[in-house]
Amino acid sequence: MLAVGPNGAGKTNLLEALHVATQGFSPRTRSDRELVRFGDSASRIAVHGRRAGAPLGVEVTVEPGSPKVATLNGAPLRPIERLRGELATLVFTPDRLGVVKGAPAARRAYFDRALGRLMPARAQLPGDYGAAVAQRNASLRRIGAGLSSAASLEPWTLQVAELGAQLVGARLETLELLEPSFAVHAAALDLDAAALRYLGEPPSVEGLERRLDRDVDRGVTGVGPHLDDIEISAGGRDLRSFGSQGEQRLAVLALLLAEGELIAGRRGSPPLLLLDDVLSELDPARRRTLAARVAGAGQTFITATDPAMLPADPDQLVEVRPGTAR
Repeated sequence: MLAVGPNGAGKTNLLEALHVATQGFSPRTRSDRELVRFGDSASRIAVHGRRAGAPLGVEVTVEPGSPKVATLNGAPLRPIERLRGELATLVFTPDRLGVVKGAPAARRAYFDRALGRLMPARAQLPGDYGAAVAQRNASLRRIGAGLSSAASLEPWTLQVAELGAQLVGARLETLELLEPSFAVHAAALDLDAAALRYLGEPPSVEGLERRLDRDVDRGVTGVGPHLDDIEISAGGRDLRSFGSQGEQRLAVLALLLAEGELIAGRRGSPPLLLLDDVLSELDPARRRTLAARVAGAGQTFITATDPAMLPADPDQLVEVRPGTAR
């Protein structure tokens, strides 16, 4: 599906609504207030389709100040995060370049989300590890303030080491799953010798204890997967430091296509791909390559200002004007 219209017509709003309806959150903002039209008190998104031949209907209601409410085929989904386990959606927006060129936290967050989609049984690992680090940091600050003894830290040190090792292992497995397909899709987009490399080691109790004095002084845990990074490279170059913006864009697209391919194989149905303003910065040859690759990747929703940007006939063309989509 290709959605076309002038800048500011609402194409991205339509894409955002699809993401909220299938994932329960916006790819653009974490403020529910921004998901409601000015002057209104709430918003509702309803989408209907088919999955594996069976009817599928999702409704999400957003009312600022209250938890979002979702239903799947009429049955309530609580919490709304369960939507992500039911429906897979991958999104490209221009700010997704931060996955390559941004700070390490952006890459950790991206690959942890991929971890959850590819290995649902371990989806809670990043959150569980983060909670353990937060508890250990709170204990470190109490020790530093003279309100607690070092012995109180031991349970949290053990938990951080155990969960941290599990998280590093799951991230490494995620990269091992993604890298072959990532390299193939990147090469098709003329980004040669693309690779993924994890930068970090599993934490250990011994390593955490060796730096106890420094951690107490700073009040934070100074080693572990919450500080690790992932190198995204091509031709032996780290694209964060030595890649052009065009190469960074291609790397993000290759990651998206690779994950979509893996999800389709593991879940039996492909994810919904949402590609916002993806064509404007690609040359004609790469537009043709991308169009050919998404054509066989399930349902894809693409936005553009001009239908001629897509070098293929879309299955459906939606003309977007302020307040309307036809």
